[in-house]
Amino acid sequence: KTAMIRINPMPPPIDRALLDKLARIDPVTVGHFREWGFIDPAIRPVIRGRRVVGTAVTVITAALDTSMIPYALGLARPGDVLVIDRLGDRRHACMGGVVALAAKVAGIAGVVIDGLACDCHEFVQYDLPVWCRGEAALTGKSLATDGALNVPVACGGVAVLPGDAVLADSGGVFICSRDEIEEIYETALPMQQREPATLERLRAG
Repeated sequence: KTAMIRINPMPPPIDRALLDKLARIDPVTVGHFREWGFIDPAIRPVIRGRRVVGTAVTVITAALDTSMIPYALGLARPGDVLVIDRLGDRRHACMGGVVALAAKVAGIAGVVIDGLACDCHEFVQYDLPVWCRGEAALTGKSLATDGALNVPVACGGVAVLPGDAVLADSGGVFICSRDEIEEIYETALPMQQREPATLERLRAG
C-alpha cells in the first residue's frame, strides 16, 4: 500500500507573555461565558492538579499506526502541546512510557489524546501531563504508512488548528485561537477576582 503521510511546517510558537496570561485563567471560568472550544470531558487528566498552557502541535494517527507521534516529538519545541486525533480508535494505546520520556526530554508541556494510552503510571513518574480517554494493553505499532502532522484535527469534538492555544487542567481542556487569548483573559480575570468576594458575601448571608 502506498504511504499516505502529510507533514506540514511547525506553527509559530505563541508568545510567552500571552501564554502566561492564559495560565492564570481557569477553564471553568471560560465555561461561564463561552460554549465552544471545550474538549469532551471524558478526556481526563492522568496527573490531577496541574495546569498546562502551550502551542498546539496537531497529530493524526490512525488505529494501529502510531509512527507519527515519535516523529512529531523530534520536531516539537519546549512548551508545545501535542494534540492527537485517533480518528475514533478506542482499542489501541497510541503512547506509553518510552514516548512519554521522549516527550519530557523534548520539553513538551503536555499531551491531549482523543483515545487511549498505556503505562500511565510512567506519565506520573516522568511528570508528563497527559489527558486521555483511559488505558489499553493493546498498543499501536510503528508502521509509517499513514498519518499527518500540523493539519486541522478533531479532538474530543473540537476542531484544533496547528498553532492554536491549549489550556488544560483538572477541570478539562479548552482550545482557542491565539488571537482570542487577550479577550478571554480580559473577560475571565475580573470574574475570578470577584469570586472570593462573592463567596464571602454568601457565607456572611
